[in-house]
Amino acid sequence: MSPPVLDEPALHGARSGLRSFGVPRFVSRGASLLFSLLLTLFGLLFVTFLIARVVPVDPVLAVVGDRATQAQYDAARISLGLDQPLPVQFVRYLGDVVTGDLGRSNLTSRPVVEDIASAFPATLELATLATLIGVLVGVPAGVIGAVHQGRWPDQTIRVVGLLGYSMPVFWLGLIALLLFYGHLGWVGGPGRLDVSYELAYEFDVTPVTGSILIDSALSGAWDVFRNALSHLILPALVLGYFSLAYISRMTRSFMLEQLSQDYVTTARVKGVSERRVVWVHALGNAMVPLVTVIALSYAALLEGSVLTETVFAWPGLGLYITQALFAADFNAVLGGTLVIGAVFVVLNILSDLVYTLVDPRAR
Repeated sequence: MSPPVLDEPALHGARSGLRSFGVPRFVSRGASLLFSLLLTLFGLLFVTFLIARVVPVDPVLAVVGDRATQAQYDAARISLGLDQPLPVQFVRYLGDVVTGDLGRSNLTSRPVVEDIASAFPATLELATLATLIGVLVGVPAGVIGAVHQGRWPDQTIRVVGLLGYSMPVFWLGLIALLLFYGHLGWVGGPGRLDVSYELAYEFDVTPVTGSILIDSALSGAWDVFRNALSHLILPALVLGYFSLAYISRMTRSFMLEQLSQDYVTTARVKGVSERRVVWVHALGNAMVPLVTVIALSYAALLEGSVLTETVFAWPGLGLYITQALFAADFNAVLGGTLVIGAVFVVLNILSDLVYTLVDPRAR
């Protein structure tokens, strides 16, 4: 039996169906986002290069010290390439970054890449748990606030969120340490581990991810896991409070918009339960823009946890950059800034891709 032959209208309809599926548009969108990513990273490199050249601190003196002779100063300046014109310096800087060379830290005498590789997992662990707290608490709070608009649950949630925006993070962290660690003794203190557990971590835990929680669980060192969790929970709650304040506010706004749509009224008229209307239909549509909000909040915690890490002596990237800044170690400062900026850009691009996948209207 011969295969059926499609006439021209049928072929045209098939092509239209493929176009409506959005595959070419999605590929084009991905290429556009990739170009935007590369362009933004190039701009980030250019800005960090300019910062290193306009700051009122001599990077040569930071290397040789203020007691160096003029000959030592000139030799160090030539070795750093600062005697070259700015365009040549930028090309050299660009080449070093592309090959993974961010220079050597004057503070630790190690390559900046190695310092960042050891510090960034601590920041990632802290920001990830804080984001989970923000999402698990903030999204339901925003939904409840929207459903009870103008009533006491809504007013309570809005006040709690307003406090989260208003209180300085360093003040809240100090108060939390004083109350829950110093007075009540419910949680661990500053740092990632007690001193007595640092040796156990070194011998009993095999580093895999850099996250003490994950690595200790994989190694079966549950005493180290419990001690690390007791140190992590308080700074994560402090950061998570600010995250849930933002996420709950945005969730409430998106839900109010969705609850006023015609499809919600239609579902209620058809007899769909209020729980299903709110938590399935309305929240399902509100999650489309909320994905971007959560991604940006996560990125903000990765780059904005400097004060929290300083208060809790958390050996993450924020504390590393702060210490390097006080020591005028600009290789470390610019390397850390570049990594945080790159993470922010990548998360922004990924959230845009997820938004495109979830919402066909954005293709």
